[in-house]
Amino acid sequence: MIMLKGKCVVLGVTGSIAAYKIAGLASALKKLHADVEVIMTQNATQFINPITFETLTGNKCLVDTFDRNFSFSVEHIAIAKKADVFLVAPASANVIAKMAHGIADDMLTTTILACKCPKIISPAMNTGMFENEIVQDNLKILKKYGMQVVEPATGYLACGDTGAGKMPEPEVLLQYILREIAYEKDLAGKRVLVTAGPTREAIDPVRFITNHSTGRMGYAIAKMAMLRGAAVTLVSGPVAIEPPLFVETIAVESAQAMYEAVMAHAKEADIIIKSAAVADYAPAQVSPEKIKKSEGDASIALTRTKDILAALGEKKREDQFICGFAMETEHLLENATAKREKKNVDMIVANSIRQEGAGFGVDTNVATFITKEGLRSLPLMSKEALAMAILDEAMRTQNAC
Repeated sequence: MIMLKGKCVVLGVTGSIAAYKIAGLASALKKLHADVEVIMTQNATQFINPITFETLTGNKCLVDTFDRNFSFSVEHIAIAKKADVFLVAPASANVIAKMAHGIADDMLTTTILACKCPKIISPAMNTGMFENEIVQDNLKILKKYGMQVVEPATGYLACGDTGAGKMPEPEVLLQYILREIAYEKDLAGKRVLVTAGPTREAIDPVRFITNHSTGRMGYAIAKMAMLRGAAVTLVSGPVAIEPPLFVETIAVESAQAMYEAVMAHAKEADIIIKSAAVADYAPAQVSPEKIKKSEGDASIALTRTKDILAALGEKKREDQFICGFAMETEHLLENATAKREKKNVDMIVANSIRQEGAGFGVDTNVATFITKEGLRSLPLMSKEALAMAILDEAMRTQNAC
């Protein structure tokens, strides 16, 4: 699990009906062990009481620039110095205008002007206000000064209008914060290609052949690589989970479609991690109509699909790291070792479907890394932790080249 111990997150809350949602974000950050400071405008206190934030964060919620009830320090400077990231959400049109033009007339605008940390702005207002050219120009100014602007969601607004201007949900804002401060950006400048999920091989318009893969492992790898600063492309078969934010996701159905998507992006990738459970066989013929039930048994002729990992191994660059997965029910290490050598890849992550805590549909995994140096067995861990270990191995291998 991601932890933010030792990190300080400053939340700037302005006068918008969406202000109440930031209580949930503050709570989520505290659960990740972040030090959370909340600064409110006077207008924001009309929507949510500062005591709510003080209870959730354990810190005094600051509103008045001249409040004398705090430890001796210039408070806005003290917070600005310790902040690792500053999120203004919801950001009203008024505060956006102040930040764009350097007006510092309250605790929030004074503190953000003094901050040198990354700043994230999440506008929330009526659609007409958001689309106003003045507001849009002010947002462009904030971007010019290096602030990150979160595009508002589109939906039904408190004023009764439907359109852009709705603040994203706290979970989305949390992901923006995590991208900034969760991990060191040791993968910055790297391009990572990940495959995930199953494939579906059509029999007819109704039926298909697939497997039990949920895509959780591949999605965890894509997310962790993104959090470490990589530019990530995720080629995903059909799954029931949302793709990570800030990741280019390419949705495919069949093994052939996955092969084409992977090979189109493989050349530019520095690290390729193929965790998808791709069908080895597909129906030789796909019926254009639903196959009707008839008396007696039926059979389906199958044809071999293209071997994506083998194709990657054939075209592998010297400076490229390629990792595949091997899930077995027997002779795990022997089969996985042979697979690594045959496919010409740097590493195989081997796991057994019969081992408790491993396999499909769970949040944990038990794996063995197989490289040219030998075997390294890992204990039961979360899929995110295993994803980090895989990326560490990729970096170690590339740094050794």
